[in-house]
Amino acid sequence: MPKIKVENTEITITSFNEQDYICLTDMANAKRNEIRASDIIKNWLRNRYTIEFLGTWEMIHNPSFKVVEFDHFKMQAGLHSFVLSCSDWIERTNAIGIIVQKGRYGGTYAHKDIAFEFGSAISVPFKIYFIKEFQRLKEEEQRQLGWNAKRELAKINYRIHTSAIKHKLIPPELTNEQKSIIYADEADMLNVALFGMTAKEWRDSNPRLKGNIRDYATVNQLICLSNMENLNSVFINAGIKQYERLEKLNRIAIDQMKVLENFENRKLLS
Repeated sequence: MPKIKVENTEITITSFNEQDYICLTDMANAKRNEIRASDIIKNWLRNRYTIEFLGTWEMIHNPSFKVVEFDHFKMQAGLHSFVLSCSDWIERTNAIGIIVQKGRYGGTYAHKDIAFEFGSAISVPFKIYFIKEFQRLKEEEQRQLGWNAKRELAKINYRIHTSAIKHKLIPPELTNEQKSIIYADEADMLNVALFGMTAKEWRDSNPRLKGNIRDYATVNQLICLSNMENLNSVFINAGIKQYERLEKLNRIAIDQMKVLENFENRKLLS
């Protein structure tokens, strides 16, 4: 499970029903002048504003929320005798915004909306830094998601590419081993056109890195590679010789990378 660090405290983030839930227990541990994290959470739950916030959130997001039980808690909230645990809140109101989890990653988790609100129970600076770090994590996840999508697109186009090789470049009498040599040769031709080196040359230059040259490509390089695989399929079907395709694809790679890099720079400056 991903973690973020706020004021030297690691906070766990998990997912329930495809929503981000954040460990309130971890957050409470940042308040080092208190004895137990559970006490901080219980004190927060006693507050009338907290109960109103939780109830309102549930009414918006949870059609099974028991409003009558919520009203009962709201009337008692703020009294010196009022004590409420997360388990009681969940059991009696059928709440989904807070989850108590046992086991290895046990603790009290809350939907991010609620966790942001709970940050105020620690301190205002903590809440601000916490929200900032959470947003940074989400932005990083989106960038990674974009990279993975481009990587998958390159894989799909690679299948189109190999199909063209199979039907136009591989005579039926070749063995599977001989066919694989042709596939690898065409893949390396694209590597040379885009990266300026073969897969073997890259491995020799980077003996400590795992994977292959394409695993370390940028998003722009993967976009360009995807385009080149489609174009090479067209060139193969048109009967163009490999050395001519290499020259064409190298020129295309140079032009496309210039366009993509300039576009990326403009986005960064805007």
